[in-house]
Amino acid sequence: MHPVVHMHVLKPDKSLLLQKRPETKLIQPGKWDTAVGGHISAGENPEEALQKEAYEEIGLTGFTARQLMVYKWESEVEAELVYLFLTHDYKNFNVHTDEMVEARFWSRNQIDKLLGKHVFTPNFEYEFALLKKEGLL
Repeated sequence: MHPVVHMHVLKPDKSLLLQKRPETKLIQPGKWDTAVGGHISAGENPEEALQKEAYEEIGLTGFTARQLMVYKWESEVEAELVYLFLTHDYKNFNVHTDEMVEARFWSRNQIDKLLGKHVFTPNFEYEFALLKKEGLL
């Protein structure tokens, strides 16, 4: 099991920034996923990894994030210990196209209509349910 960070970017209107994974990715190609996600390198703590991944994936710097929880995620191809974060700092992001195809904000209603239709990664759908359960959406 390897440690990873995920961060949701939430606007005041409760819309979430999602990234579309490239078709070339081995895991969940072409699906919409959490805005920021990546591995925690040896010697890094989750907060350091989060700052690095947020910059690499969406060009976000100088943001504050709140850790929501830590959970285990297992699929057919991997097992992860996920450190889940949330930020409301969304104004200065810049999509890095080598990491994703595109990024855009989705309303809760837009996401709800497409759940279970293979538009989103299973991991995102799990986290979306957690965010709703916690009253964040």
